[in-house]
Amino acid sequence: MLELSHVDMFFGGIAALHDMSFTIHKGELMGIIGPNGAGKTTIFNIISGVYMPTAGTIYFQGSDITPLKAYQINRLGIARTFQNLRLFTRSTVLENVMTSAQNRYINTYKEEFFTGNISRTNAPDPESWYSFIESCLHLGRWKKTEQVLRFKSMKLLERVGLADRANQIAGTLPYGMQRRLEIARALALSPKLLMLDEPAAGMNPEEVFELNDLITGIHKDFDLTTLVIEHHMDLIMKICPHIICLNFGAKIAEGSSEEIQNNPEVLAAYLGSDEEEVI
Repeated sequence: MLELSHVDMFFGGIAALHDMSFTIHKGELMGIIGPNGAGKTTIFNIISGVYMPTAGTIYFQGSDITPLKAYQINRLGIARTFQNLRLFTRSTVLENVMTSAQNRYINTYKEEFFTGNISRTNAPDPESWYSFIESCLHLGRWKKTEQVLRFKSMKLLERVGLADRANQIAGTLPYGMQRRLEIARALALSPKLLMLDEPAAGMNPEEVFELNDLITGIHKDFDLTTLVIEHHMDLIMKICPHIICLNFGAKIAEGSSEEIQNNPEVLAAYLGSDEEEVI
């Protein structure tokens, strides 16, 4: 599904990533861990097109996506959340999700149409496309499209446990619920690869436990390939069969949770010495 091959990312003379290579296969749930400043979020930023790597190649489903812009990468089926929340804080919970659903629904059709790749199997119902006048007056096909998007968005809110908050202003939600909303908004883009950047940040232990079930559930139910960055080791170790550990921009270990927890380099990176126990 995704491959990074010998990727470097330099900011000035500082290496945020160096010779980073790894593969995540279709259907995997993989975790990335490492101390602060290890380069975890930088990996997400280069995969999602926020940064272009200094060197190396990124492949998604066998295609080189290294030079693509963020919106092009998103339309290929890669969606992410952010370490720092990026919600539309003055819009309602439902409007946040509908915005993503509409973006995916409309822009995918437009891009496929103009590149000649549209087909009967992937084209939205042409009856749902509305005119400029219909969009201004909120009539006809605009109304039908809004009903479809609202239905889809409400289903996603139900899945993340926020349906009863649909009409609440997003910025007034408790922090843990805002994290769930960001996940719902990412799912509205119908991704093939879902990247979650510290989804448990700011959550209490009970919320982290519930998030474990949510992530594993949507990973299975939506047939996703999922990549998770997290500082909560309980979350990563419990839900991710495949884990990569970074330190100072380089990969120092890769394997199962048991292998990672017993790796001397991982112990040294987290504890500063070769302790026998970690986390």
